[in-house]
Amino acid sequence: MDLSYTPEEEEFRARLREWLASVLPTLPAKPSPDDWPGRRAYDLGWQRMLHAAGYAGLHWPVDAGGRGATPTQHLIFLEETERAGAPYVGANFVGLLHAGPTIAAEGTAEQRARWLPPVLRGEEVWCQGFSEPDAGSDLAALRTRARTDGDHYVVSGSKIWTSHAEVADWCELLVRTDPSAPKHRGITWLAMPMDAPGITVRPLRTLAGSAEFAEVFLDEVRVPVANRVGEENDGWRVTMVTLSFERGTAFVGEVVACRRVLDELAREARKNGRWDDPGLRRRLGVLNAEFRALWRLTQWNVSEAEAGGGGVPGVGGSVFKLRYSHARQELYDTAADVLGVESLDLDRPWVLDRLSSLSYTIAAGTSQIQRNIVAERILGLPKGR
Repeated sequence: MDLSYTPEEEEFRARLREWLASVLPTLPAKPSPDDWPGRRAYDLGWQRMLHAAGYAGLHWPVDAGGRGATPTQHLIFLEETERAGAPYVGANFVGLLHAGPTIAAEGTAEQRARWLPPVLRGEEVWCQGFSEPDAGSDLAALRTRARTDGDHYVVSGSKIWTSHAEVADWCELLVRTDPSAPKHRGITWLAMPMDAPGITVRPLRTLAGSAEFAEVFLDEVRVPVANRVGEENDGWRVTMVTLSFERGTAFVGEVVACRRVLDELAREARKNGRWDDPGLRRRLGVLNAEFRALWRLTQWNVSEAEAGGGGVPGVGGSVFKLRYSHARQELYDTAADVLGVESLDLDRPWVLDRLSSLSYTIAAGTSQIQRNIVAERILGLPKGR
């Protein structure tokens, strides 16, 4: 695989840098972390700017409303926006990186036309209704049920860790439509409107003090059958498409961010004297190699997905997600060593990031689950008994 950039790709980079330099100074002040309505408005405003400039949906296919950019152009976009300090996707995370790509890959023409343009234009926000209180890391053990009543499903149950539920318009929802089927069957993927009667949202506050997750309780919620993505009882396969995007490409921009943080840590260590510790310098060097390797793995995964999987990342995404989760935790543990006693000050850079990094070996599939996937689907090892 050729990892060098073509003249056309370097021209794309130059245009993007020029655009970022012109628009970033015009952005309003970022809202408080606790002001989710304000953060929604801020994130949607940025998405509208990207859309107007032709940078929205670079990783989406043209027939889904995307720009049809090459995988390398998408990676250049992530590199340059992160280096310039541009806003992250924020409240648009699920719609742009999970639900949208899934609908693009699995939805009907009518579903694509209804749901994808509002995501790209910065008009609607999605949340993820997958995890449940009693299922642990076994997503297929979900109990939220949906029965058919005419042209609607009637849904009852509960979800937890529902990202951005308090400000979302839609939810990518997993339900059990055939309780008698084996647990990996009988599951269906639905798009649920969050303003439907019978939905109760209760925000959850994390260790870092933020509330981007929520519990969602569903009491006889009616969801049109037309909102089903894929066939009834084929939701586990559709879910694997969603998780492929979540594990394979959703964290790509964060690798660039971690490389930037690593450079900042080295500068801080030189400034406060911690650089004199050879053990710390060694850890920073190892992390530098880790994140460079992860970026190369990202390039390979994205290119392979485009070449052979119709843009859907393969099981290589589990290799990336597994190692990235641990590398991120190691990065912010090292940040605590650089800061010393100041690592207890929540107002210092990197302290809240360290707290949030603890969730990465759980979110998007635990590290234990990722190891099973790597063992069984890549290495061909037998399943455990």
